[in-house]
Amino acid sequence: MENTNVEKSACGLPSRVVIDMAGRAVRRTDEEWRALLTSEQYHVTRQQGTEPPFRNAYWDHHEDGVYFSVGSDTPLFDSRDKFDSGTGWPSFWRPIEARFVATEVDESHGMRRIETHCAVDGGHLGHVFEDGPRPTGLRYCINSAALRFMPRAEYERWLAGRD
Repeated sequence: MENTNVEKSACGLPSRVVIDMAGRAVRRTDEEWRALLTSEQYHVTRQQGTEPPFRNAYWDHHEDGVYFSVGSDTPLFDSRDKFDSGTGWPSFWRPIEARFVATEVDESHGMRRIETHCAVDGGHLGHVFEDGPRPTGLRYCINSAALRFMPRAEYERWLAGRD
């Protein structure tokens, strides 16, 4: 008999799945990353690069769904939490599951910022700033090249396969 009282996380995954996903680490050699990713995805996620503003896949993308890491099968951001920051990069006021997005101080380019990366595969995503909308006041400014989009109906099927 199926247990319908399984506790769900904010991303809709059963809590046990979130714990399992957050605890796993996707590790690949540099050669494997280069084979898996496009040159732009590799530059952004593995070399902490930045794509041009206003000339990337998701800055003006309005379809309903979920954005995953290109380096792993990890849901990172929900389109319902996306907003137009005017910066030219997709911006979100929160990650879909806090344990899937890690941060660290970035002091490159003569400034102090907070870098975000996928906690599962280590890929660089972008940065988080404290100038976002309520309720968090945060702006996760993310490179499109670090993301792949899954429409809501497909995401719902993906979730159902993890129960």
